[in-house]
Amino acid sequence: MTTVINFKTDKKIKTQAQKIAEEMGLNLSDVLNIYLRRFVVKKELHISLNEDESNPSDELLEAIKEAKEEYKSGKMKSFKNMDSFIAHLKQI
Repeated sequence: MTTVINFKTDKKIKTQAQKIAEEMGLNLSDVLNIYLRRFVVKKELHISLNEDESNPSDELLEAIKEAKEEYKSGKMKSFKNMDSFIAHLKQI
């Protein structure tokens, strides 16, 4: 059984979303149903306040730099399997 949900959104956003959905072979109803199903199953709502998600924060860039340096220096610990990783975490 299906039902209808009505809600208001900006006309420009709706038009853009319809275009993107169409390019993916979907319609807007399909997209919204996918989001609703994920919301119900995961009980999570993902919201990003970063308008340009392709532009990482300074904090993230610094963490990446540190990780690369640690890897190059050979100080980065590696694990052969998940059990050894979990055992290591329990020791810390």
